Amino acid sequence: MGHKDMADNNTVGFIGLGVMGEPMCRNLLRRSGKRVLCHDTRPEPLARLAAEGAEAAGLDDIAARADTVLLSLPGAPQLRSVCLGEDGLIAAMGPGQTLVDCSTAPPDLARDLAQACAVRGTAFADAPVARTAEAARNATLSIMVGGKQETVAHIRPLLACMAAEITHCGAVGAGQTVKLLNNMVVAMTVVALAEALSAARASGAVDGEVLFETLARSSADSFVLRNHGMKCLLTGVHPTEGAFPTDYILKDLGYALDFAEGAGVEMRAAAVTRSLMERTRKAGFAKHYYTAVIETLGEQ
Repeated sequence: MGHKDMADNNTVGFIGLGVMGEPMCRNLLRRSGKRVLCHDTRPEPLARLAAEGAEAAGLDDIAARADTVLLSLPGAPQLRSVCLGEDGLIAAMGPGQTLVDCSTAPPDLARDLAQACAVRGTAFADAPVARTAEAARNATLSIMVGGKQETVAHIRPLLACMAAEITHCGAVGAGQTVKLLNNMVVAMTVVALAEALSAARASGAVDGEVLFETLARSSADSFVLRNHGMKCLLTGVHPTEGAFPTDYILKDLGYALDFAEGAGVEMRAAAVTRSLMERTRKAGFAKHYYTAVIETLGEQ
């Protein structure tokens, strides 16, 4: 089971159909011209994709039939559970197949997955995605890839079905490293914007909308300002559906801080950002978009 003579070059597997995974899989289905096998623990996204022509399948079936398998899972525990061990996905794959992890996870885990794949003769790349759920729907994600040159070349056409930017960042683990640092900077920028907006409002000197519109025309302009800032911080709307929750940004900040500590770098501002997000979670915003940090500023 799961060897190249059984896998089909025209078949792709996609495992994990969450906020990002479902629209990514849908764009793969619409744009790749390939048969798409998909898997999730919940029936609803499977049913929605099946209605568009995808085929719901078990992990063993995907491992046996798909030339390339993409993962979009919540984090390290789920990746280990799905991929590793005697009954894991990797053990069921074989020579000539490729496993692509689009989740956000520690770089060390990416290297562990690559090593397990190498034993099976399976290629591996870490390819975490950046930008918003809207970008996932619009196929305008930015994907950071870690892996061998030939592996990246093989998967690039599939990634191009989901992304506007694809950057080969280096060897296995490099994609995850860049993604974690990206999310760290984004979270820190959200906090900076939340503090600026709170201070402007408290002072009564300037309207918050005027502040953000002026920043957008000045040197403080950013993607985060135009998306997280204007759409959520300014409006006070922090969705619980279709957005990246506080729980998830805390996971990513933890991975980034662990990675930096292992490299001998102390990231003090990132640590403060994590503490503010932890306070936000404790205040009842664990499942809300992490822009909810603004609701807890000023609290002890």
